[in-house]
Amino acid sequence: MERMDRYPTRRAEPAPHIPRREPTVWGEGSGEQLSTYDRDGFAVVDALLNPDEVAEFRAEIERLMVDPALADDDRVIREKASNQVRSVFEVHKLSAAVADLVRETRIAGLARQVLGSDVYLHQTRVNYMPGFRGSGFYWHSDFETWHAEDGMPAPRAVSLSIAMTDNYPFNGSLMVMPGSHRTFVPCVGATPEGHYRQSLREQEIGVPTTQDVTVLADRCGIRQFTGAAGSALLFDSNIMHGSSSNITPFPRSNIFLVFNSVENTLVQPYAAASPRPTYIASRDFTPV
Repeated sequence: MERMDRYPTRRAEPAPHIPRREPTVWGEGSGEQLSTYDRDGFAVVDALLNPDEVAEFRAEIERLMVDPALADDDRVIREKASNQVRSVFEVHKLSAAVADLVRETRIAGLARQVLGSDVYLHQTRVNYMPGFRGSGFYWHSDFETWHAEDGMPAPRAVSLSIAMTDNYPFNGSLMVMPGSHRTFVPCVGATPEGHYRQSLREQEIGVPTTQDVTVLADRCGIRQFTGAAGSALLFDSNIMHGSSSNITPFPRSNIFLVFNSVENTLVQPYAAASPRPTYIASRDFTPV
């Protein structure tokens, strides 16, 4: 029996946008932060980490970036042009400090409140955007990739990006389209075998067309996340977002945590021959 796919993507031809069927906030509760998240698909959390914690975690991620034991590790992704470290995946398994942090109520509790259930870690990583040569991330919906290549059934996942450095308007900070989380944009092009090896460095399949981006931007506008180190952005898995390159002397790095509902666990990919490795898309659904 053919399974139902509510969000078909990676099509041969452009397809109409699909209205989201699921809620954004599944849990009970009230407050400005939750209502903002429901309306816009994201919310800013000021001073999630204090300055001492920022210093501790910044030292941790700098240690990982230069750790010789990780030099040839598949979890380390390098910039296409400069070969500098772009991302380190499964950071909660490489750092005991991060492992402890993700279980705290102020972290995992945010995800449980939004998703209305127990949650597990779908993905963790550190993103590094060095000064002068840090390349950006083109416009995309994370859920599109997680649905197509990981088998995530519905957009019942939330990401928390914790700033390890100050985010300025000019050093490649994240841009989001408020309200775009309510629209799923099918993408064009079949998923190549082993696509993750290319896409984690520069994604070309699973991204919207320029017309898609224009339509959403005209309707939703664009906002940019700026703030001091220690602040964080909580955002929906389906929101359209991206970042430009960093040609300033000021690096930008963040700890990136993805929580998925235990009621939304992964199945076989919807638009790929095989699942991505578990260090990118965990299939350990143990609640945190």
